[in-house]
Amino acid sequence: MTTAATGFPTDTDDVASAPAVPRLRRPVATLLASLGLGVCAEVLFDGPALGLSFPLFVVLLLAALLGLGGREGWQRARPNAWLLVPLMFFSGMVFVRASPFLTTLNVLASGFLLLLVTHFWAAGRVERLGLWSYPFTALGAFFHAALLPPGVVRSEVDLSAARRQVPKLMPVVRGALLAVPVLFIFTALLVSADAVFEDVVARVLSFSPGMTFLDTVGRLVFVGGSAFGVLGLLAHAQRRRRNGLEAGDMEVTPVEARLGFVECLTLVGLVDLLFLGFAAIQLAFLFGAAQLPARFMSYSEYARRGFFELLAVSVMTLGLSMALARWTRLRSEGQVTAFRVACSVMVGLVLVILASAMKRMALYESAYGYTHLRVYTHVFMVALAGVLGWRAVTLWWRPERFAIGAFAGALGFLAALNVLNPDAFIARGNLARAAEGYVLDEVYMVSLSEDAAPELAARMALAPDSEFARNVHGMFCRFTEPMPGGWPAFHLARHRAATWARSLECPVPMPEPVSEQLPAAVVRPAAEEPEDSGESLD
Repeated sequence: MTTAATGFPTDTDDVASAPAVPRLRRPVATLLASLGLGVCAEVLFDGPALGLSFPLFVVLLLAALLGLGGREGWQRARPNAWLLVPLMFFSGMVFVRASPFLTTLNVLASGFLLLLVTHFWAAGRVERLGLWSYPFTALGAFFHAALLPPGVVRSEVDLSAARRQVPKLMPVVRGALLAVPVLFIFTALLVSADAVFEDVVARVLSFSPGMTFLDTVGRLVFVGGSAFGVLGLLAHAQRRRRNGLEAGDMEVTPVEARLGFVECLTLVGLVDLLFLGFAAIQLAFLFGAAQLPARFMSYSEYARRGFFELLAVSVMTLGLSMALARWTRLRSEGQVTAFRVACSVMVGLVLVILASAMKRMALYESAYGYTHLRVYTHVFMVALAGVLGWRAVTLWWRPERFAIGAFAGALGFLAALNVLNPDAFIARGNLARAAEGYVLDEVYMVSLSEDAAPELAARMALAPDSEFARNVHGMFCRFTEPMPGGWPAFHLARHRAATWARSLECPVPMPEPVSEQLPAAVVRPAAEEPEDSGESLD
């Protein structure tokens, strides 16, 4: 007996015979890999911004999965290996694109795909999931990864053996405690004897700037939490489904159809008539067949009004067609054909409405320029049109394939944004509008991320003495500031922006005084007067 929600055994005998936690194929290697990846997470993500660190960590995690699973694990994971392509693409885009919102989307998409990869690593086919099963499967994988590590550690780590080793280590501990005062005295004498040795000891014993005791504890906690999270993912990826039921092969409980064919056809027919009237008006006024009367608003105002309402209608229609297909009683082949025709007409009219919304957005952008919201929404409408078209196809062919098509549409939407490079597109479009005489929002332009640096640099070269060029100059000088975090925070877009900025004359930060970089005994000349030394210290 299995549940439709999880696909895991629920019969009492099956649960009793199944282990509480998965038995790992290589437990010691899995634990060491988890600890190593926890340390890598602390090193790679020790900074305020993501860069090379994110795709590198994803690669290391996938390498651990491949190494621990071996050939058998890869044979099981190969049917879902195509998920690795979008995973590597979106994680790599975190290193390429600097737009904060786009980076957030890329990180979320990478995490979602990584959860799907780990869930389907041992068994199952991702394309067999239903539409709502995608988020529920990812959430299930997340909770498994969070709850499995304690049980895995208890089952795989022999704590009794570790306790037997404690008495053998006690002499070493006592010797170390006895050495502490002796080392303290000798170190103090040697420090007093040599200033350079004093500086070396100070550097070794001191924490880095901001590295307090609490910071050290926080880093250790981060390492431990990251190691536990990785252990949960690796353990969940190595699970073996039982009773022949694989992940994704969920038993779907048939839903009792409560809506009659006549009621459904009446509903869809009236909706089709409403959409047909609206679509006729849109074709007349937005596609050149007629002109707006003088008593109406301007084209830009007309385009602005109702845009999101049209977008909501498109999304709700998609949900309506899916709900009717699930809840309607269709007793004959003729009723099935009539239902498909009515829903296909509804979807086709919604595509006309969506085209109207896209036309409104184009008019609005031509009147007021480009912003993040307008560009992102425009690309989303194109992706939604593709999903609606796929819905019309699956009404007649392979209805169960709609979910995987919608999932691919969501991935395509984000991939298109990354290829488009929204900040560069916004800068290029608004600068082109400014060249035609439109007003340029310079404050908004300067607020764009490093992705827009090439477009802004080209504009600054055309008019180097303008106010806009001076604002862009200050923006580029900000890019020359080193990004904290070291090499893990290296970012391609920031690197290119900093390369262009180095050709400009930016204020150079004052170097630290030499006396703060070298030991006092090395910097101060032997013949230095006491009063001069006092003045320099003041």
